[in-house]
Formats: sequence, structure tokens, C-alpha cells
Amino acid sequence: MDTALDTHRVLTDEELRRLDAYWRAANYLTVGQIYLLDNPLLREPLTADDIKPRLLGHWGTSPGLNLIYAHLNRVIVARDLNAMLVTGPGHGGPAIVANTWLEGTWSERYHDVARDEAGMSRLFRQFSFPGGIPSHVAADVPGSIHEGGELGYALSHAYGAAFDHPDLVVACVIGDGEAETGPLAGSWLSNVFLNPARDGAVLPILHLNGYKIANPTVLARIPEADLLDLLRGSGYQPYVVAGDDPAQVHRILAATMDRALDEIAEIQRRARSQGVVERPRWPMIVLRTPKGWTGPREVDGAQVEGTFHAHQVPLSGVRDNPAHLAELERWLRSYRPEELFDATGAPVDEVRTLPPRGDRRMSANPVTNGGVVLRDLTLPDFRDYAVEVPEPGQPMAGATGALGPWIRDVISANPQTFRLFGPDEVASNRLGAAFEVTDRAWVAATVPGDDHLSPDGRVMEVLSEHLCQGWLEGYLLTGRHGVFTSYEAFIHIVDSMLNQHAKWLKVTRAIPWRQPLASLNYLLSSHVWRQDHNGFSHQDPGFIDHVVNKKAEVVRVYLPPDANTLLATMDHCLRSRHYINVVVAGKQPAPNWLTMTEAIQHTRRGLGIWEWASNDGGSEPDVVLACCGDVPTLEALAAVELLRQHLPELKVRLVNVVDLMRLQPDTEHPHGLTDKEFDTIFTADRPVIFAYHGYPWLIHRLTYRRTNHENLHVRGYKEEGTTTTPFDMVMLNDLDRFHLVIDVIDRVPGLAARAAHLRQQMADARQAARDYTRQYGEDDPQVAEWRWVRETDPTNP
Repeated sequence: MDTALDTHRVLTDEELRRLDAYWRAANYLTVGQIYLLDNPLLREPLTADDIKPRLLGHWGTSPGLNLIYAHLNRVIVARDLNAMLVTGPGHGGPAIVANTWLEGTWSERYHDVARDEAGMSRLFRQFSFPGGIPSHVAADVPGSIHEGGELGYALSHAYGAAFDHPDLVVACVIGDGEAETGPLAGSWLSNVFLNPARDGAVLPILHLNGYKIANPTVLARIPEADLLDLLRGSGYQPYVVAGDDPAQVHRILAATMDRALDEIAEIQRRARSQGVVERPRWPMIVLRTPKGWTGPREVDGAQVEGTFHAHQVPLSGVRDNPAHLAELERWLRSYRPEELFDATGAPVDEVRTLPPRGDRRMSANPVTNGGVVLRDLTLPDFRDYAVEVPEPGQPMAGATGALGPWIRDVISANPQTFRLFGPDEVASNRLGAAFEVTDRAWVAATVPGDDHLSPDGRVMEVLSEHLCQGWLEGYLLTGRHGVFTSYEAFIHIVDSMLNQHAKWLKVTRAIPWRQPLASLNYLLSSHVWRQDHNGFSHQDPGFIDHVVNKKAEVVRVYLPPDANTLLATMDHCLRSRHYINVVVAGKQPAPNWLTMTEAIQHTRRGLGIWEWASNDGGSEPDVVLACCGDVPTLEALAAVELLRQHLPELKVRLVNVVDLMRLQPDTEHPHGLTDKEFDTIFTADRPVIFAYHGYPWLIHRLTYRRTNHENLHVRGYKEEGTTTTPFDMVMLNDLDRFHLVIDVIDRVPGLAARAAHLRQQMADARQAARDYTRQYGEDDPQVAEWRWVRETDPTNP
């Protein structure tokens, strides 16, 4: 067993007394929050009326969290550390709230919850109570950067917080239940990407209390030698602190923290003064203490402390069972509150003086309220990166390839506040220009032939979407900026992580002291319509549907049709605050439709009529062809040209949508159009054929309240795909130009009879295109090489 007692001094009696008093105070406040409605200092014997009618919360993990918090406070003061705490067992909310109250931060944020008896009463009442605060370490809690209601993200958040914060120590408590999750299991290897010369440090604390809600935990039951080997293999030097005697555990934990922080300081000293930048063996702590430690040992004849019975509320029948009520009072009095709080209910000096002061308090550290330290990016003028578009459809250029040089220069201009994250796909998604100025972050071994690997890299690539998401969230939550680029189909892996971040953004909008964060920006390429060599497994545009389910004030979805529109969109996203921005753009060579001036105007509008592709001449059209996404836009414009050739008298209006949320009513989304605006563009009674990038029913969902919804007909991805050519792919899903023309013929009143020959011609053209791919293995050049030809009719210049 690795411990630190042999090489570091033990606590003095005075230090031990102060630590234990603080720990007991935090435990008392934790139990009080779970149970008490009144009588916070037990000035009278407990009665049923003092107990909350609904008992909610998690006791089992809380004493361990309080122990860790107390000891971190000691070393912060002793070493003047800049430190914060990431709490993996987020359901231990009452413990962290208790500590923020003892530190005084809670009372500074919420003035009615003072550090006195009345404030303590309010502290207890508010916990898991209607109109109060949640039971988890939620956004309401000062010092928290994630709620932890869903387990698995603590360690990746901690590393994200440590990147580019060279003087910051991020202590991260990992519950042994959380340690069983896939995202957390992958997070151990985050140390491969942490540069001790430039970044802060993470001190993982694996808290093994042995049980989940109803079962033992895996890491607590495997042989300790195996556990330590597992952690060493992940690059750590684990130190074990174990026991159930408080005085002995205090002594061992204090010595172990001292040793771990000494080792961290030495690793950083060597990297910063001697230039020794290699993957070190970072220290970590394995803390074994009983679940529900210091709580009831037995209840109704069943062991509670040290078992899963302590996970939530050990005494559940307190209002109705006099024996339970008496046991609760014994439990509370075992902490000797009369020694911990003075006559006014305030913490006594011995307790109050243990934590640090001001911003050194973990609950008041400015980086835990990232908007406080957030600074605007220095952004190069995106107009300087424009693709020259002499005519609509010219030239052929990939959108993300045009964006790459701008991203490169964003990295150069913001060397400490911006990073690019992606699961081994930055170059694949045509953002390789970034490697002209930086490398991939990498502190492990390198061999000849490795491509752009260095400890100073600003590109964070690891083949785990969970890690990319967790790192970026931690980076944003502590006041920096970034972009997550991924294949569209596999961003679904982080659906649940997005849920949690969206909830955080939504809740913090209503917390006055929480400052807005930089937006979480997704750039999704290698999308559903261009998986030429990957096939069906890589074809899924449903992340958009998932995002749209979130609260309207925090989500934005953009589908720029070309490179210039993508540049304007990304500039907007990186300037935005407190949103989740999803941008979907292709990487393959494609037509470019708008000059930069036109793209800026179009992006600001969010959607609009493309006059140069319409022939309604300002009058009411016979049909509206709408499109959203780069490939649907191409097919819609090709359909417009076919209609112009074969049905020149038909009045067609082409509408392109960049900002998907413009389709919603203004009552549903801040970007939404009023009904009058919507009807002006899409008409109130004419057929609308909508070519959409994703699943068609989302467009119906966004527009179901519109006047003309009955005449809206959407073509999009309908779960048909394979490894095939680009045009065959759109034909499989009836999104191709020929099918769009057929839709127009079928939907425009009176057109079917007089355009029957054209309809048949379009059906034949579809079959001919498919036959060509089956014979030659590529698309017919007449389709693949199609280019828009500007109308020369003087009425539509």
C-alpha cells in the first residue's frame, strides 16, 4: 500500500482539532439540510414538526466530500494555492452547500441565508424543497462547474479547467460508482494531453465508499493491487488513504495531500525551469472510507453505515416513527453542535478560520464562474478569407477548407484562450490549416513519422467524443473559448452530455451572479449526404433534432449553404455568449453561391429569397422551393433550372434557410419569424417544396402552427443510405433535383395534366442516373458537373 506517512509530518494536535471541528460542522449542516424544517440548532428536543415532509438527498457520499473539502481548505491556506474542486458525486449536494455556507460564500451570494441561526434555518429549509435548491451540486452552488446529476464527466471537466491555467490546481472527486462509466474510464488518459509547463494540475481523488444505490462498486471490490496497477497504467502514482477512525484518517489524508502537492510542484518546476516536458506520473489519492460514515450504524436491526442502505436517507420514517426520530436527534447531537456554532448560530472561530479568504475559497474562485474571467477573442476579419464568387455556383470549393485558414489565425491570435477539439478528424474535416501554426497536444512518447505532435499543441484530438466534449465544457466553464469539430453521425455519442450543458446554460441564465459563458460551438462536417466511402453507418443527421429539444433561449442551429456563409456564421458563433451553436457544413468541393457581402446579409437575415434564382418578379409565386443545407440547396437550384427550362411560365420562388430556428414562430424562439413575416416569404396558400438536410419531420414540427403548413411538403433524409455516389445518395432519399421537379408538378394545382410529359421525363432521368452509377461506379457527368447558369431574361437579370 502506498501512503505518505513515512515521509511527511503528521498533523499537530491543534491542526487535527480544527480539521475535525470543521468536518463535524459540515456533516451537521449536511444532515440538517436533508431532515430539518425547523429547530436548526436543536435548542429544543426534536419533534415531528421539525422534520421535512419529504426527505430527499444523498447522505452516503457526503461525509467523504466534507472530509476532502476540509483538507483542501487546509492546504490552500498553508500553500496559498489557487484551487478549485470538481465534484463527481454531484448528488452529494448538501455537503458542498454546507461548505460554501461555512466559508461565507453562500451568504454573499444569497443575502437572506446569513451565517446565523435564522440563516441556518433557511439553509436547511431550501434544500430539496419547493422554491428552494436542487439536491445535486447544481448551478446554484458557488464554486460548482457541473451538476453531477449524471455521472461520468467529472475528470474530463477537471482537465478542461486545468488547460491553460498554469497556476490552478483542480481537485477532482471521482465517486466509485461514477468510475464505472465509460466517459470516466476514458478520462484517466487525459494526462497524456496535459502540459506541466503550460497547464495547471489535476489531483484526482477516487473515493471508494464501496456502494452504489443498491449494489457494491466494481473498483471497491477488485483486489487493491489490481486497482493500483490499473491507475499506475493510466499514468498516476496512487496513494491510499483508508480507515474508519476519524483521527487516523485525518492524519493520513493530511500527509498524503502534502506529498501529492509537493510532487505536483516538483513536476511543474522541472517542466518550467528545466524544460523537462514529458509525461510525468502524476499523484492521485484513493480514499477508502465507509459509506455514510458517522451516520447511524444500524436502523431497525439492519446495518446502515458502510452499506448501500446509507446511500440516500438512512432514516426515512422520522415523522411517523418515534425510534427513528430519537435516532436522528442522537445522530445530530453526536457532532456536538454546541461546540461548533456560537449563541447566534454562526460558526465558531475554530471552524470559521480553517477555510481561506476571498478568492482563494474554492467556492469563490473566479474561474468557477467562468464568465467573470472571460475575455473576448481576438478574431481576424473573416472577410479577408472570402471565396471570390464571380457568378452564383462558381467556383467549386469546400466550405470547411475555406474556413480552415481563418481557424488557423484564430488559434494564432488567441494562444491561451482558444482550442480546437475533435476526435481525430480535424484534418479529415479539412481544417488542417491549423497545423500550419500549431500541433496536436501530446505529452506521451513520439516516434519518427508522427505528424504534428507536441506538448504545446492547441488542437485536442483523441478518439473519444466524450473526452472532447468534457474537455471543452471544462474549458468553457472556466472562462475560455473553443470549437468541437466532428463527423455529423457520431456527435450523437455526446447527446446526454449536451443535455446537461444545455440545462446548465438554461439555469444559470436566471442566477444573477452567474456571468455568461462563451458558447459551446459544434462544427459538424463529413455529413449525411457525403459519406461516399463510409456508408450507412456514417449517415445520421439527427443531432439537430436532439438539440432542438432543448430550451429555445440556449440553442441555435445553422446550415450555411456555402463557404462564405460558413465564415460569416462561425464568426458570429465565436462572438456569441451562453448558447449551444450547431453548425453543419460540408467539406467536399461544392458550388459557392454568394459573395461575401451577400453571405453576410443572408446570414444576418437567417433566411431569405434568392432573387437571382427566382422568377416570380416580386409577384406571388406559383410554388416556393425552399432549401436548408448545402446539398439540398444544390439540388433545389438544379430543380429550379429544370423548371425554368421546361416550364418557363411557372413562377418559382427560391428561399434558402441558414438559421433553422427562423422557421419557428417568434413566440417559440428568439430567432423565430412572426406569422406575417413567414407568410410574406413562404406565402399563405401556395405549395412549398422544402429540401432539407435532415429528417423531414423536424421541419413540420417547427412550422406546424403556420398558416400554410398544410401545403408544406418536405424532402430530406429518410434513413436510406449505403456506400454509394453523392447523387445516388440523394436519389435514395427522394431529395434529388428530378424528384423535386416531380413534387412541384404533383403539388401545383392544375400543373399535373399539362406537365405529364415532363413528369415522366424526370422519372426516366432518375432511372438513367441510377443505371449510370451501377455501370460506371460514379455519377453521370451531366449531373456531377452541373453548374448554375444565370438567367439572361431581362425581366430577371
